[in-house]
Amino acid sequence: MFDWQDLKHFVVLARTGSLSAAARELGCDHATVGRRVAALEKALGLPLILRLPRSTPLTQDGKVIAGLATDIENQSHAIVRHARSIGETPQTQVRISAPPSIAARVIAPQIAQFHQTFPHITLILSGESAIAELDRGDAEVAVRMVRPQQPDLLVQRIGMMRYALYATPQHAALPEAARTFIGYDHHYQNQPHQQWLQQLLQGRPVVFQASDLFSLQEAARSGLGAVVLPTFVADGDSDMVTLPTAIAAPTRELWLVTYPDLARSTAVRAVMNFLTEIIGEKCPLHAKT
Repeated sequence: MFDWQDLKHFVVLARTGSLSAAARELGCDHATVGRRVAALEKALGLPLILRLPRSTPLTQDGKVIAGLATDIENQSHAIVRHARSIGETPQTQVRISAPPSIAARVIAPQIAQFHQTFPHITLILSGESAIAELDRGDAEVAVRMVRPQQPDLLVQRIGMMRYALYATPQHAALPEAARTFIGYDHHYQNQPHQQWLQQLLQGRPVVFQASDLFSLQEAARSGLGAVVLPTFVADGDSDMVTLPTAIAAPTRELWLVTYPDLARSTAVRAVMNFLTEIIGEKCPLHAKT
């Protein structure tokens, strides 16, 4: 019989495509991944990977084993989710994944309120642009800007992110032809709010780019240029004003996502109700009149 830990390391290697990527996910060094996979090959009597200088592609047998092992991994995560849904302890942790702006400006300011009501629930908040893999246990609850397509997820539309163009009053007073702009870097060029910015440029320059919203906001507050920001981030900023635009701003739907078995947990339900309430307040589905 093979070692289950060896199989786990092989599954991650098959999914990530390299020893170094698998090591990062598993929190070990690449030599450990290689050793674990070699042990699995020895136990099964099958070569599972090709050890090339710059890559480790799967053999044909490796692809078959990886497919079977992925099913086992998914079932193991389902077992953990079921146990969490019925086996709550007096002090329970719930992990939330959300876009960085939602995490920092909507959720984090309300954690004290949640803690007062549910002192036995510890929230672990991860603000990240990457989509958390709920089926691999990255989080119990996620807020996403794209509706998931997996049929086994519990999905609820809870808000609408709206955007506007902002600048300091001094920059807003400039003639439109003299206006400069600030935007995300190339990693976000296909996002609706950045495509909208490209429509607004009309030949005027982008003088600064950054990978995160908060750097863009601070640069705009210095007077560098106009920037597209979520309204819940910038409407309360006394150093910035909204600029009129000839083209209507885009919107992004916000979705609350978990697994049905996790939603049976009283702690997860409390977190879902909390997120639905605070996001619905800051990012209402229907524009306030």
